[in-house]
Amino acid sequence: MLEAPSIFDRCGPLGFGGAAVGNLFEAVSDDVADATIASALAVGLTYVDTAPHYGFGLSEKRLGRTLAERDPDARIVLSTKIGRTLAPVPDADTSRVRQAFITPEPFESRFDYSYDAVMRSFEESCRRLGRERIDILYAHDLGRATHGDAHPALFAQFLDGGYRAMRVLRDEGRVGAIGLGVNEWQVCVEAMAQAEFDVMLLAGRYTLLDQSPLDRFFPECAARNVAVMIGGPYNSGILAAGTRGTAHYDYGAVPPAVMERVAALERVCDSHSVPLAAAALQFPLAYPQVVSVIAGLKNPAEVEQAAAMMAWEIPTALWSDLRDAGLVRSDAPVPVAMAPRSLD
Repeated sequence: MLEAPSIFDRCGPLGFGGAAVGNLFEAVSDDVADATIASALAVGLTYVDTAPHYGFGLSEKRLGRTLAERDPDARIVLSTKIGRTLAPVPDADTSRVRQAFITPEPFESRFDYSYDAVMRSFEESCRRLGRERIDILYAHDLGRATHGDAHPALFAQFLDGGYRAMRVLRDEGRVGAIGLGVNEWQVCVEAMAQAEFDVMLLAGRYTLLDQSPLDRFFPECAARNVAVMIGGPYNSGILAAGTRGTAHYDYGAVPPAVMERVAALERVCDSHSVPLAAAALQFPLAYPQVVSVIAGLKNPAEVEQAAAMMAWEIPTALWSDLRDAGLVRSDAPVPVAMAPRSLD
């Protein structure tokens, strides 16, 4: 059972994604990372998500250091993940991109969803974060699209071992809520059919570019009273940068068909004088199961921009035009008549 008041009531609409301060794609200095985290707290963000994989411990270390100073009473809702353990790589070339990160940490992540690995990973995360308790614990990157033919064995390892460990941690009060943190909704549906969860973090799959979770994922979550966090609302940056900037799509290059769709979204937003980033950030929150939208933020300017985009007043006509253009599904809830969202 979740504590009262619910963890999710404390999260706020905009969450802080910790991958960027783990040096996703590019290096960020300690000073900039600390200032970014401090800025997020200053503008009112109350939910922070990270993982051991993010910079191979770097994100958790940086968050632990800054939160110890600025959130000593542990009021910020904090989530991290299990399933990707850190293996020492003493001869690692820390100057190059490794598993999407440029990090000084001499580790790389390995998938391991066993009971012992989860317990060990949890303790190591607590040490790096300076916490004895974690509000939300997610199983990281399960799924057939991620693991291919290895998925059945890894999923069975999780259900037999890792999930049992997560339940023990929650029953002991060391974790407040448990779920999956993944990039594919199908594995969430598969997991909910076999086990009980409190929350799902779905990254990059419910955005202005992809509304496929409407078919099965959201109905299953609603039927089981499972909360939803939406990560990757910008699909790795393209819905923030638009056609005028340089960005990734789903951690890689932007395909031409995606860029064409982004251009179409941009034209509608421009016609209403609304930044594409504002529409992208606010759109997922219209679905009733969605608690927070988690944005990856790598410097204080991006924090300020995200806060401004969340507060941007978007006219109802914009959503109608997106539907009429076939850019938003007709069955997707939209923020019609919604007031701008406060971060509190």
